[in-house]
Amino acid sequence: MRVEGDRVLLWLVLFAHLCSGLAIDALSYDYTATLECLENPHKPQYGGGIILNPELNHGLKGWYAFGGAEIEKRSSGGNDFIVAHSRKQTNDSIAQKLYLQKDKLYTFSAWLQVSSGITSVSAVFKTNSGHEYGGAVAAESGCWSMLKGGLTVDSSGPVELYFESEDISVEIWVDSISLQPFTQEQWTSHQDQSIEKNRKRRVRLQATDGHGNPMVGAKISIKQKKPHFPFGSAISKHILNNPAYQKWFTSRFTVTVFENELKWYSTEPSPGKEDYSVPDAMLQFAKQNGLAVRGHNILWDNGNDQPYWVPSLSNSDLRAAVKRRIESVVRRYSGQFIGWDVVNENLHFSFFEGKLGAEATGAAFQMTRRLDRSTTLFMNEYDTIEKSGKGSASPDKYLQKLKEIQYFLKGDRNLGIGLEGHFRTPNIPYMRSAIDKLAASNFPIWITELDVDPTQMYYLDTVLLSGFQMELKSVFKLLCEFGEAIFLPMYLEQVLREAHAHPAIKGIVMWAAWKPEGCFRMCLTDNNFKNTPTGDVVDKLLQEWIRAGRPFAGTADANGVFETSLFHGDYEVTITHPTLMNSSLIHSFKVVASSTDYISPETGLLVNVSFRK
Repeated sequence: MRVEGDRVLLWLVLFAHLCSGLAIDALSYDYTATLECLENPHKPQYGGGIILNPELNHGLKGWYAFGGAEIEKRSSGGNDFIVAHSRKQTNDSIAQKLYLQKDKLYTFSAWLQVSSGITSVSAVFKTNSGHEYGGAVAAESGCWSMLKGGLTVDSSGPVELYFESEDISVEIWVDSISLQPFTQEQWTSHQDQSIEKNRKRRVRLQATDGHGNPMVGAKISIKQKKPHFPFGSAISKHILNNPAYQKWFTSRFTVTVFENELKWYSTEPSPGKEDYSVPDAMLQFAKQNGLAVRGHNILWDNGNDQPYWVPSLSNSDLRAAVKRRIESVVRRYSGQFIGWDVVNENLHFSFFEGKLGAEATGAAFQMTRRLDRSTTLFMNEYDTIEKSGKGSASPDKYLQKLKEIQYFLKGDRNLGIGLEGHFRTPNIPYMRSAIDKLAASNFPIWITELDVDPTQMYYLDTVLLSGFQMELKSVFKLLCEFGEAIFLPMYLEQVLREAHAHPAIKGIVMWAAWKPEGCFRMCLTDNNFKNTPTGDVVDKLLQEWIRAGRPFAGTADANGVFETSLFHGDYEVTITHPTLMNSSLIHSFKVVASSTDYISPETGLLVNVSFRK
């Protein structure tokens, strides 16, 4: 029977997915972190996990003095905690013996306080082969600060957990310690749950005819036209006149950044002689192909990466040159980028603050904001999520610098956290915990320059094998090269999956711009634009995340209903049914993030598609 009525209705109802019935019976991951210094610590996450006596409710049971420290239990306001005092070395503290397994991922947290001032305190795991840092926190006197981190170990065996601080004059107070192991299957299930909740939504499509009757057995085909999650890579100027490069890139990505072409040394190679022709052309190419662009960068704080003529300027001339640079580049591109990297890597370097004073960074952000009122202004740093030690770009130090910048902007919240993500061997549990800590600031977080460094694969050849005969070294070098082909794709996939699944990450940009002479560290394609193994990883994940160009189909049930879970994006649905006057009907719709945990059919998005004869 053919439909005689005037129209066919397609009802589209979107739900936020409720995570249930997952295949892995996993302990849920706790993404929370606390930035405030509190009068009393929170309870330990996961009840302490495998830590014995995590709240010190049983005296010093399980704990002992490490190094030359003396330890004791103290109480304040009904809260018990452990104290390491009389410290003479940085690692004099408290300790507990544990047994860690190679195939587990460990998330760690603890609450710390020091007896005076503010100082960095790190959690360290002493293994048979060395030391693994679990994370660090800027501990204060008079209140409790949360350390959150994580680690894996190279081999199963006994370890000692202890704490260290370079300030040996302070006592270290510790409470609410937690170390929770997860299997790889459980860790993956956390990613899957987070993706279902934060990157996807349940979609319920109901097809009915003009009389409200369900179109039983209707064939429903859904195709994503555009993903909403920004995922891309850097590009070089070589894309401008290379159709093969253009086709390869635009068929995969929705966001980009110029590798070097917008940097000061590229646009003003000689004083007063500006040339924006290349970044102008690159921006035009991006716009023509629907690519969002990050503005990288206005200033770079590394003294070695200035235009050749800048380091020799007097301080007054430098101040004037910086002002001209900011005014020139920001006025030219105001409102055309999705973010500005204002003073690149200014936790590792201090070229401008060293010459112009401690307020130089804040002043640069302030001037940029005056010239571009709407674009998000980013800090951009490396080793914040890549390394778990007490480095200059730890999450705490990052947030402290961001707080100083916000002060200059009079509380402006349109700031962003740029995490470069130049990994060697990834510490995935620490990466997740560090992002947790940064996410507690409620600023948007982007992975801005993600790659994996292949030089680590030659460590055996260049260091460990330096005393071996040449023949043996050559054999090991071949093994290292084989490892590069195996481990680099594996590490890249681990990092990309973790970043994409984390609810706080708003976009990912890889640092893999193609050039004929080779890429910075990691190439996704060869010079014939055939994928490298890392490029294959990207394509594999793109097929999972967006299904671009690959429609998938289903059949409506007895109520004319078809349900599925879709990534946020723009979609086209095609309905075919014997009763349709035409062979099929097509409609476009969007799947967007929900602001609530659940949207009922009554309050969800309802789309009517009408077809008349």
